[in-house]
Amino acid sequence: ISSNMVEEAKVRERFEAAGQGHVFQYFGELSTDEKEAFLNELDGINVESTASLLEAAKATSLATAKTSEKDDSAAGIQPFSKHVGRTSVKEDREPSYKLGIEATSRGEVAALVLAGGQGTRLGFSGPKGLYSIDLPSKRTLFQMISERLLKLRQLAAKEGSNDLPSVPFYIMTSPLNHEETVAFFEENSFFGLPKEDVCLFRQGMLPCLTEEGKIILEGKGKAAMAPDGNGGIYPSLVKTGMFADMEKRNIKYLHVFSIDNALTKPADPVFIGYCISQGADCGNKVVWKTSAQEKVGVIAEKDGKSCVVEYSDISKEMAEAVDDNGRLRFGAGNICNHFYTIDFLKTEILPELGNIYHIARKKIPYYDSETKTTVTPTANNGLKLETFIFDVFPLSKSMAVLDVNRSEEFAPVKNAPGSASDSPDTARAYLSELAKKWVQDAGGILAGDMEAISEVAPLTSYGGEGLEDKVKGKEITCPFSL
Repeated sequence: ISSNMVEEAKVRERFEAAGQGHVFQYFGELSTDEKEAFLNELDGINVESTASLLEAAKATSLATAKTSEKDDSAAGIQPFSKHVGRTSVKEDREPSYKLGIEATSRGEVAALVLAGGQGTRLGFSGPKGLYSIDLPSKRTLFQMISERLLKLRQLAAKEGSNDLPSVPFYIMTSPLNHEETVAFFEENSFFGLPKEDVCLFRQGMLPCLTEEGKIILEGKGKAAMAPDGNGGIYPSLVKTGMFADMEKRNIKYLHVFSIDNALTKPADPVFIGYCISQGADCGNKVVWKTSAQEKVGVIAEKDGKSCVVEYSDISKEMAEAVDDNGRLRFGAGNICNHFYTIDFLKTEILPELGNIYHIARKKIPYYDSETKTTVTPTANNGLKLETFIFDVFPLSKSMAVLDVNRSEEFAPVKNAPGSASDSPDTARAYLSELAKKWVQDAGGILAGDMEAISEVAPLTSYGGEGLEDKVKGKEITCPFSL
C-alpha cells in the first residue's frame, strides 16, 4: 500500500500547488481500485501548465474578439498570393515527383496519419482506420495506406540504390482507440511494413475547466477530459518521444493527413517534391472548390500570413469572386493534408506550444454531489481547450500550395453508407473510376459491366504507374481486380 500512498501524496501535492486540490474532495469515498485508476488519470494531467494554457487561450480569444469588433472578420483576408502548383500541369508534376522520390530513396521522408477518430458516424463501433469501404478486396483504410507506403518504398528503391528505404509511418491514435489500433496492426503483421517503422502514439487529452479555471469532475473519481483537437499532434509528438524519433532517423520532411480520405497518397512524392522545389517550410495539398457555396475552409492569407479561413468567415462576395480564368479566388479547399520540414516543426512550432489553444464553450457532464450522479447539462457549463492543426500556419515563412485532382486524390469517408456525399459508397465509386482510368491510360481496353466496382491493388500501383505490362493492348473485363 505504501508505494501507492507515496504516489498519492505526490499527486495531491502537485494538484494543490496548482490550485486544483478540489479534485480530491470525494477521494475518501472511492474503493482501492477506483483510487488507483483516479490517481493514474490525475498523474497524466500536466496540471502545472493548465492555468497558463487557459490564460493564453483567453488572451487569444480576446484578441480575436477585438479584431472582429473593429472590423468584420473578412477584413485583412486575401486569396493565397503565391504560385499555386497543379498536379494537372506536367511542368509542376514531373520535376516534383523526381525530387520527392529521390528524397524518399534517401530515407528523408515520413508519413503521419491522424487516426484518433471512431467510426461512429459510419455506424461502425471501432477506430475509423479499421473500417472497410467494401471494395472487392475488403481492404480497410489502414491497409490501403500501409500498402501504398510499401509500394512507394519499392518505387523509391528503383530510384535510389535499390535498397528499400525506410519510410516511417507514424499513427496518432486517441486514448479511446489506441489499444485496438495497436492490436490490429500486430494481428496483420503491420501489413508487410517493417515493425520498427510503424510508430503508434496517443493524442493528448486536456481537462475540461470551469470559467474560473477549475478542473471539472465527471465522477467522484474521474476528471472530465477531452481530446485537445487535431492540433494536439504538436504537443503529442514531443510528449510521446515521436519527434525525437524523427530526428534520430534524420527525417527531413513530414507528410500529415487524416484517416478519412480513401484516396490519400501517403508520403506523396509529387507533394513532397513540389514543397521542396518551392523551398517551403510548410505546405498544403488542396482541392479547388466546385462551387462558391461548398462548405469548406480555404487556404488564404490574413494580414499577409498564410492561414485557413473557415467557410463562415468569408463574405458571399468573396466566396463568389473569380479570377481572369473564371476560377474561384478563394477556392483552395483545405483537405487536412499537410507538409512540414522537421526544421520548421523544431524552430517555429514547438517553441510556440503554449500559445496554440483556443477556448470552446461546451456542455460538459459533471458530478452532482446532491443527486450523487453524473449530470449532462442543457446549457454550456465549461471550457474545453482545443487547437486545430492549421492554427500554426501563420508561423510559416514560405507556404506552398499544391492543387490536386479531386477524382484522383480526395474520397472522404465521413457519412453513413447511403448518404449522398462523402460516404463509403461515393469513395468506393471514386476508387473504381480511378482504377478504370489507370487501365485505359496504360493502354488497356475496357469491356464488360462498366458500372461494377473495379480495383487496382496498392501493391500493383501507387499512382497509376507500372500497369502497361499487365494491360496494354489487352481487353480488360469489368469488374476487375488487378
